[in-house]
Amino acid sequence: MTAVFDALADRYDEWYERPFGRSAFEAEVACLRRILPPFRQALEVGVGTGRFASTLGIGLGLDPSRQELLIARTRGIEPVQGVGESLPFRAESFDLVLMVVTLCFVDDPFRVIKEASRVLRPGGSLVLGLILKESPWADFYLEKARQGHPIYRLARFYAYPEVTALLKAAGLTLRQVASTLLEEPQDIAPVRNAEVRDGFWAMAGFTCIRAAPD
Repeated sequence: MTAVFDALADRYDEWYERPFGRSAFEAEVACLRRILPPFRQALEVGVGTGRFASTLGIGLGLDPSRQELLIARTRGIEPVQGVGESLPFRAESFDLVLMVVTLCFVDDPFRVIKEASRVLRPGGSLVLGLILKESPWADFYLEKARQGHPIYRLARFYAYPEVTALLKAAGLTLRQVASTLLEEPQDIAPVRNAEVRDGFWAMAGFTCIRAAPD
């Protein structure tokens, strides 16, 4: 999987410069900001090319892809090569751990969430940005996977109850949920409806979840 992201790093990053990608990014950032708590020390797991981290003021990012981390560095991100299942950080190191469209690409989502919980300080938060299985957007991207899309064919989308169960099993309590991209899925034209709604909406293309240690 890492080899695919290394090979497609520039293509992946350029997607955010297209009309749909740029507008979707703005809506997703607004959704994340709706639930993002104040923080001092933060980490993004699955930082990719660093767009979300740099926009949200997160200076440290972990990713297995060396090529994506090289791009993230140009955005002011301190890059750490590694995987979410084994974070190279001490316990209780961060106020915030962020994962944006990361869970669908990891080998072991429970271990990743459990590791995030381990490195959170008391009172800290894990914030997830997700494409959920209930969403018609998941079906849209899975159809692209069936057609051979090199990135979407690697993705596995989880249902909202599956994600909340993983959080609970990792010792985390759900605190806040918000949703956006509340329109029919497509990836060409700019987003028409960038509204952010509180709570879980099955039709949403992007769902943000904040959880905290029990």
